[in-house]
Amino acid sequence: MIARSPRAAVVVAVLVSTAAAAEQRGAPPSQPPATAPAQPGQRGGGRGRGAVQVMTLTASAWPDGGRIPPKHTQEGGEVSPALAWSNAPEGVVSYVLVVHDVDAAVGSGIDDILHWLVWNMPGASTSLPEGVPATPQLPDGTRQISATSPGYRGPGAPASGPPHHYLFELFALDTLVDVPAVGASPPQTRAAVTAAMAGHVRGKAVYVGLFRR
Repeated sequence: MIARSPRAAVVVAVLVSTAAAAEQRGAPPSQPPATAPAQPGQRGGGRGRGAVQVMTLTASAWPDGGRIPPKHTQEGGEVSPALAWSNAPEGVVSYVLVVHDVDAAVGSGIDDILHWLVWNMPGASTSLPEGVPATPQLPDGTRQISATSPGYRGPGAPASGPPHHYLFELFALDTLVDVPAVGASPPQTRAAVTAAMAGHVRGKAVYVGLFRR
């Protein structure tokens, strides 16, 4: 397990990095949060259309901030982990999951490696099963990509350095994301999904896993 303060610092750093990366990829710059005071269990956001509710995300295979088992990494079978979430806001239309290695700098150094992007998960869903098939679109309309495939890409940080932090970020939206899973490069698709999410995020949860070979 990692201490809460380092994890909080990682999340703050990721938010800054993600905003910068989004601007590099052509997504609109982030907007200031709503000025209305946050209610218990919420935080400011949504560009004036209400607060962004803090949700809970869990993975059954490891504790928050713990080591990701080999089964879910490039050391093993790269099986996507089972995830579950709760405390979603009312009126959720879809969910977006972004899994990325915040310690892996790529491109000009302000972007990171995308290990899984899942969007248009139905608003009534509360979980993802283990071993989601690697196909661009699932029968329920869920779409997915990673940096190298149409599905989950397991962590693969080298043994030569410290463990990398893999962030699982879940967003609850009040809309569907009209971005196809095929036809563009993963960075372009990620940028398009991020841009389409702007102004529609109503809830968010973050879960952390560590890994090195």
